[in-house]
Amino acid sequence: MPNTLPIPIDIPNGQGLASYIQAVNAAPVLSAEQERDLAIRYTENNDLDAARELVMSQLRQVVRVARGFTGYGLPLADLIQEGNIGLMKAVKNFDPGRGVRLVSFAVHWIKAEIYDYVLRNWRIVKMATTKAQRKLFFNLRKSKKRLGWLKEHEIDQIAENLDVPTHTIREMEARMGGLDVSFDGDDTDDECSAPASYLPDLQYNPERLAVMADEAQSRNFQLQQAIETLDPRSQDIVRRRWLDEQKPTLHELAAEYDVSAERIRQIEKRAMQRMKDQLAVN
Repeated sequence: MPNTLPIPIDIPNGQGLASYIQAVNAAPVLSAEQERDLAIRYTENNDLDAARELVMSQLRQVVRVARGFTGYGLPLADLIQEGNIGLMKAVKNFDPGRGVRLVSFAVHWIKAEIYDYVLRNWRIVKMATTKAQRKLFFNLRKSKKRLGWLKEHEIDQIAENLDVPTHTIREMEARMGGLDVSFDGDDTDDECSAPASYLPDLQYNPERLAVMADEAQSRNFQLQQAIETLDPRSQDIVRRRWLDEQKPTLHELAAEYDVSAERIRQIEKRAMQRMKDQLAVN
């Protein structure tokens, strides 16, 4: 099942964007009762027309949230488009029985989708890969009062406010201030400064290939040893479900062993855990 609703919403650029924003702001606001009725129609009957009405009623909220991210230099139309995806995910997961308005529930989905988009596109190289780094990235953007590098007292103040070490602030600031460099360079770059001109190609390095081959052989040997600790039925299920090219389904194995598919799943899960424990010992 897809993560979003099959409701196409194209966001135009240029002057068309202004018309789009004007249109979504003019969309009718639903009452709590109308919203609940539409949500029930969608959740119980998969009524896509009801889902579409819910989405359309909240598009103005997406625009409002997206405008808060324009400081990253990304097109507002793209930010709105990503926020709309978050809104559709929110409508898909909205539970009308909880007594919460859709806007309160959806804003978190909208922001999450835009957050991910900003991190994927603000720099070619990802600057924030962990949850803590993502939080620091956005907080540091908000905390910087001017362009240019932070002064020592500013670093100390931000570190205290965010409860992180000062070296973490400096590291993230360096990532944010770094320039994207093409690996091969282009017509306007000095070819000598492109990484391709001075980084060695290790793909065919004999020493590296030999080490990789030894590691692969060692992992394969350990895997075979772990499989051999299982009973014959578990071995057969694991090999066929994970190692064979033509992998049978749980139902196919269930019919073969004359048990339920759930039983095959339990055997597979227990076997995988036992192998994991065995590999950890080795």
